[in-house]
Amino acid sequence: MIKKNIYKDNLIEHHKAAAKDRLYRFLMNDDTVRGCILHGTRMVSEMRANHELGILETLVLGHAYIAAGLISSNLKGTDRIKIQAECSGPIKGYIVESNAYNEVRGYLKAVPVPVDKPLENFDLSHFFGAGLLTVTKYPEDSKNPFTGTVILKYGNIAQDLAYYFAHSEQTPTYFNLSIQFDKEGNITGAGGMFLQAMPGAEYNTIVSLEQLVNSFPSIGQSLTDGMNPVDMVMDNLGEHSPKFISDEIVEFMCHCKKERMTDYLATLPKDDLNDIIKEESFPLEINCHNCNSKYYFEKNEIEEMLNK
Repeated sequence: MIKKNIYKDNLIEHHKAAAKDRLYRFLMNDDTVRGCILHGTRMVSEMRANHELGILETLVLGHAYIAAGLISSNLKGTDRIKIQAECSGPIKGYIVESNAYNEVRGYLKAVPVPVDKPLENFDLSHFFGAGLLTVTKYPEDSKNPFTGTVILKYGNIAQDLAYYFAHSEQTPTYFNLSIQFDKEGNITGAGGMFLQAMPGAEYNTIVSLEQLVNSFPSIGQSLTDGMNPVDMVMDNLGEHSPKFISDEIVEFMCHCKKERMTDYLATLPKDDLNDIIKEESFPLEINCHNCNSKYYFEKNEIEEMLNK
């Protein structure tokens, strides 16, 4: 993966941002509710830079990244998960993946998203239109993935994921996803939280989760103001006795590299390689759609593949 340098070689700012981007797991209500709050400002900023996104595209894909990062807190070993939306609106959809190492990658299907008038608010439902949300889990101890699909009922990633967990997994789960921009359109804070009922949770507890998530202060704004995620939870959910159990790094990460692109090209039929040599201009550029890293191949490299 080739990340764009958004800190302009300022190592101090780079390390400060890297240290802040974390997810924090906690339990509350006598361990009958599990939660996670995520600081992902650097992750979303790097994603935006690599994919060369505007504000609208950053909101959509950034919310999906934050959601995938939150869900990764429930993964273990080599587990990974894919969230995929396909829709009739101008967004067309997105695919985002995360794994148990809290590495998130993915892309929008339409960049830029066509806009016929300036945004009046951050309600993006009309940009989604009708469609489907699919969540695929790849557990390390299973040969086959598990897939669930629901309609895009709300055109809102947080609400549609809550709808998926309720109907596909019968697990009450609620999300708060937030990205804050300054007047110049720069990301100043990005993060999210989810609360999920566990077996044994009382009915009143389950009913209260949605209200707790929806009434939680803007996480993006709170991060912009310099608040710590742990303090946010304690200040707003303290009466539910939250107990933090771990915190880990979360990041925008893709394991693509030129060697893998080389292996892919080498599997092409000889006729296709000959066509590339004859018809393409060099250096040949190949993009990884998950992170938009660009890899370049000279003509002699393609000729070597053909000779082999």
